[in-house]
Amino acid sequence: MTVNLTNRVAIVTGAGAGLGREHALLLARLGAKVVVNDLGSDVHGHGGSNSPAQKVVDEIIAAGGEAIASSASVTDVEQVQVMIDDTMARWGRIDILVNNAGFLRDKTFAKMSLEDFRSVIDVHLMGAVNCTKAVWDIMRDQKYGRIVMTTSSSGLYGNFGQSNYGAAKMALVGLMQTLGLEGEKYNIRVNCIAPTAATRMLEGLLPEASLKALEPRAVSPAIAVLVAEDAPTKMILCAGAGSFEVAHISITQGIYLGVGEDTTHILSVRLDEISDRTNDIVPTQGSAQGDLELHKAGLSVEP
Repeated sequence: MTVNLTNRVAIVTGAGAGLGREHALLLARLGAKVVVNDLGSDVHGHGGSNSPAQKVVDEIIAAGGEAIASSASVTDVEQVQVMIDDTMARWGRIDILVNNAGFLRDKTFAKMSLEDFRSVIDVHLMGAVNCTKAVWDIMRDQKYGRIVMTTSSSGLYGNFGQSNYGAAKMALVGLMQTLGLEGEKYNIRVNCIAPTAATRMLEGLLPEASLKALEPRAVSPAIAVLVAEDAPTKMILCAGAGSFEVAHISITQGIYLGVGEDTTHILSVRLDEISDRTNDIVPTQGSAQGDLELHKAGLSVEP
């Protein structure tokens, strides 16, 4: 089924360049009215300008779409609220939020300052929280919302020199998992995108041919699917170089050992067996872990 976003209103943060720009352009081509948000800072989060966002807006309008620019910092709650208020005044609703804004401050954990750790958490995690919180009641009231968090393989699997970035990106998965549950009865669907793309953050790190294959626009179709009317919820959709995958956080069947003096020793020698992924499951919510453990202990999960 073709994705049609006609009359939908979308906010894309960090949309002045790279992935966010391509997301905004595609959503506009699919019919959405788009708020192009970008602080206009460099890859390290320094500086600011409204020019990048306005250039994307100009592209959308030139192509026959509707868009407005916002230079609000996602880390500033008051600025975010102004962006939301302006959007509601202009179009009267907000259907889609793509949390894409972010920057890097890479160093090994030993060399990283707490300021650099905190600043990355603030923009990636709290920036997404601030924007999501600002649209949440609007989406609940209209009983429709599509929210995408931008996670990363660095969060899902780790990446050398990115402890701050990885921590923030994995935290967004946890945020998605809970908001997906809380938003279900209001038709708010919350997902994660895990992109691999040659943005400013990867310049000089990969060969030219690989950078060309990893063009940001190859990721954006995944965004369109995650914000469509029939979008999934609580999905971690990976995308890069024209390929797409789904990542899962699963739990193994494990074994029951009970509680005894020798449990520690048995656990240590049977850890490989416990790690066996045969018939592992993807829980729908956190309580599934406890349910599984009580079931193996021969106990009921019913009150």
